[in-house]
Amino acid sequence: MIATSIPYDLVFVIHIMAAVDTLIVLLVMRSSAQGIVRGADATFQRKRFPNRQNWAARVFHVLPITGLIMSLTGDKSVSLSKPWIGVGILCYLAMAGHLEARTLPQERVLAKSIESDSVASPESGRAFLKSIDILLAIFAVALISMLVQF
Repeated sequence: MIATSIPYDLVFVIHIMAAVDTLIVLLVMRSSAQGIVRGADATFQRKRFPNRQNWAARVFHVLPITGLIMSLTGDKSVSLSKPWIGVGILCYLAMAGHLEARTLPQERVLAKSIESDSVASPESGRAFLKSIDILLAIFAVALISMLVQF
């Protein structure tokens, strides 16, 4: 379906950029969590966990919008009836739920802890790291599904 129309290709490029951005954000968050686990100093932790909303992690929510646009405007090779589209939707729902209900609230708790105590405990860093690893695992399933298109 690639290179059939300019609007479709633009949406596809936005979809890919959102996926790459999401992966980069998750890897940076994971690196920050590893710093806490390894006992990074207060300056590192304050820099990596400012006490504010993480809007960068929410670029992830662009993926289902662009994916659905491509699926609804594309030909039958990208229709909603394809199993890999269903896998992508399920992965999005799982990631969105985990990101918004678990990971970002944990990040806010870490930021508040760092703001008040200068550093967060390695145990809280490990819990945050596990949460991000879950997101990365689900992301990997979606990525493999999109690449293989079984």
